[in-house]
Amino acid sequence: MSGHERDHDEEGGQHEKHEHGHSHDEDHSHHEHGHSHDEDHSHHAHDVSTLGVGVVTVSTSRSLDDDPAGDAIAAAFEAEGHEVAVRELVGDDFDTVQGTVDALVSRDDTDVVVTTGGTGITPDDVTVEAVEPLFEKRLPGFGELFRSLSYDEIGTRVVGTRATAGVADGTPIFVLPGSENAARLGSEEIIVPEAGHLAGLAGRHEDEDDQEE
Repeated sequence: MSGHERDHDEEGGQHEKHEHGHSHDEDHSHHEHGHSHDEDHSHHAHDVSTLGVGVVTVSTSRSLDDDPAGDAIAAAFEAEGHEVAVRELVGDDFDTVQGTVDALVSRDDTDVVVTTGGTGITPDDVTVEAVEPLFEKRLPGFGELFRSLSYDEIGTRVVGTRATAGVADGTPIFVLPGSENAARLGSEEIIVPEAGHLAGLAGRHEDEDDQEE
């Protein structure tokens, strides 16, 4: 059994989203602080409304027919109208994990990639080491927030959780632990709410900006 399956019998926690009651009809109100979606340079102008998702389960003991963590990630995206473009299950092997993720970020139908498994500290937990070299930009806030939410359930054991995220070739990649609870927490509370925004920003090009504006 891979270390990630032992290290993460997680997670719960609630991530409450706070809505800002800014009027979008006011003419250049000084109280909008850039949140108006009617402005030409709206913070969410480039959001991807329907995502194509690549889900990679890293495990030597699971199969796609017995993959509760992968199922939880797929269900979280599909519940919000997104599409799982591809699902893969690979063993705890550095080259295989890196090659699989690298191939997914290059696909035209994949806007976001989420992996589950291999984030623990045993010798065979190599997902973080395999994926991080692909990052052109890192997203440290993801791991920080994931561990903060996880603390409510697993306490100080959260120090053994190496969840991380970054952007490769314009595609956000999220690396989650291998338990079903961890996959559900990370997907439902963080990744799905933010993935469209991050994918839109990471993958945009100047000519696309002109069309959307």
